[in-house]
Amino acid sequence: MNPTIIIADDHPLVLKGLQDFLHEKQYNVLACAKNGKEALTLIRAHVPDIAILDIKMPFYTGLQIAEKCKKENLRTKIILITFEKDEKTYNEAKSLGIYGYVLKEFALDEIENCISSVVKNKIYFSPELLEFIEVDEAPEALKSLTPTETKVFKHIASNKTATEIAKELFISIRTVEKHKTNIRRKLALDSKSATLYIFAKENVKYL
Repeated sequence: MNPTIIIADDHPLVLKGLQDFLHEKQYNVLACAKNGKEALTLIRAHVPDIAILDIKMPFYTGLQIAEKCKKENLRTKIILITFEKDEKTYNEAKSLGIYGYVLKEFALDEIENCISSVVKNKIYFSPELLEFIEVDEAPEALKSLTPTETKVFKHIASNKTATEIAKELFISIRTVEKHKTNIRRKLALDSKSATLYIFAKENVKYL
């Protein structure tokens, strides 16, 4: 698939360099914008597959454009290019459903891999960014817990006994033990109570 692309950056040299690179690689670049207002207008007019946007631009930032696209349910996937290396910006980008986050100093080295990932509906964030802010992700296995198992897990993190958990959730102690067994299996933990408690205490923040 050769996705349709719109690019925007308020630095003329960066914009031209990225445009020339993408044309050289035979990507389908529909248009370029030199500020956020132009970029948003182009996205609304063409609804490209991908919009590669500088974070800091006049009128609208890349993040503000992403927010507007999300509210308007535009299918365009946003890739941000920036010098910003901070956790606040990273978290804001993730909350807006940004598909790509590429640091400018590595843009020409990474943009092809980024576009390739985005086309496959996979998120791409510069490895250097993730390393810099030491991103702490939730264990994937936590997502497999059922709503009731999640409640039990939270109580375990508070060091509550099976009896106390049963009273809190209005279920039997046997049912609590069954949930605990399922949680251990899903999280690949051994049968020791201490192991489950320590894991729960360290990871309950993700729930």
